Amino acid sequence: MPWGRLNDVAGGFASFGAHERCAIARHVDEGNIVAVRAGQAIRRGELARDVAALASRLPDREYVINLCTDRYRFIVGLAAALCRGQITLLPPGNTSGVLRSIAEDHPNVYTLAEAVHSALPSFVYPDCLEQNLSVMDVPVVPAEQTALILFTSGSTGRPKPVRKSWGTLVRSVLAAGTRLGVTRLPGATVIGTVPHQHSYGLESTVLLGLQFGLVIDADGLFFPGDIRAAIEATAGPRILVTTPIHLRALVAEPDGMPRVDLILSATAPLSVELAAQAEACFNARLIEIYGCTEAGQIATRRTVADEDWRCLDGVALYGGPDCTYAVGAAVEGTALLQDVIRPTGAATFRLGGRSADLVDVAGKRTSLAHLNHQLLGIDGVTDGVFIMPEPNGRPVIRLAAVAVAPGLTRKAILQALRERIDAAFLPRPLVVVEALPRNALGKAPREALLELVRRWPGD
Repeated sequence: MPWGRLNDVAGGFASFGAHERCAIARHVDEGNIVAVRAGQAIRRGELARDVAALASRLPDREYVINLCTDRYRFIVGLAAALCRGQITLLPPGNTSGVLRSIAEDHPNVYTLAEAVHSALPSFVYPDCLEQNLSVMDVPVVPAEQTALILFTSGSTGRPKPVRKSWGTLVRSVLAAGTRLGVTRLPGATVIGTVPHQHSYGLESTVLLGLQFGLVIDADGLFFPGDIRAAIEATAGPRILVTTPIHLRALVAEPDGMPRVDLILSATAPLSVELAAQAEACFNARLIEIYGCTEAGQIATRRTVADEDWRCLDGVALYGGPDCTYAVGAAVEGTALLQDVIRPTGAATFRLGGRSADLVDVAGKRTSLAHLNHQLLGIDGVTDGVFIMPEPNGRPVIRLAAVAVAPGLTRKAILQALRERIDAAFLPRPLVVVEALPRNALGKAPREALLELVRRWPGD
């Protein structure tokens, strides 16, 4: 079933009026808890005063790179920048090289962080903010105001900017929260294992809580013990926002994990087996979110029950067999998707892998996602990924793979792969390591993997 034409699908979505304003937070009363930080509750009135105090101190510049690792301070910084009409830049990393590259295109910029960042002019988040201000409510922001510029690496590797208005962000998170049923979890605490500077982390650990009056856990969590402690410290309903790589570690915990009320997963494909293990481990529904930096949140599915993805209200897809675009009130403009999309209905689809993941070896085609699934399906392989090296003038390109498999030999892994995939796709080389170089999102950067392959001494 083909997608409709743009003119057929672009209309019909609720939108904000030209001069409508949207609140930064929708907690009803001044005493409502907005966040919990180091065990201390932060209420709406304190948030309002912190935002006003920080906004009065920020430098008079056009752009701010918000590098705050504390999730509450990040929220205050984002809101204060909105109040000052400043655009928050969220780069794909915080290395000096990445920041300087972004600053070249956005020269009137500074960083906001808990410490000075030497690469650019910096403003350090104050240890104390004025609390004697007569501010009672959080600010509202024009829906059409540009709030953020997110960045994703383009084909050249240079960060590609993606602008987001405040209204688009609000529409997107309201559509997602409605689909996820968070209104049935009043006062729930959002516990996140993903960085809030990433689009998924921003929408699901920050904006979801702000726009639905939930409690946001401000602490950055990574290790299973810290995640368990955060869940156990929460009395009310609990929403866990995480990734497949974190789930794999959590379900392997010998003592199990405390119950939560909802699990969200994104950033990488999630197998049905791992989704079922996670639901059993946490005694909760797991909902997978499909999206991208360019379009934001697009669709959801309950992985253990549905192979099809269902578009969020406010999102529609159109295109043909070679390309798919996302459009609608919850999308900023028109966004080209990087995945192979196979429509199954008017608002449902299946994923065929990323366009860039399709590989052709000796006239045979497959996808890196399929190969990764087969590698991870080998008993004893705890982590692993296939990679297509650069051609570098070679007439024949061989796939490589990096795997973590305590107790297994390379020969055993290769033999298991021979039983699962065509011989043309067997990795040459297969690099066995103690751990993959994964970042905070659980992704293994391509350059880091290629470096492991380059340094492999061979058989």
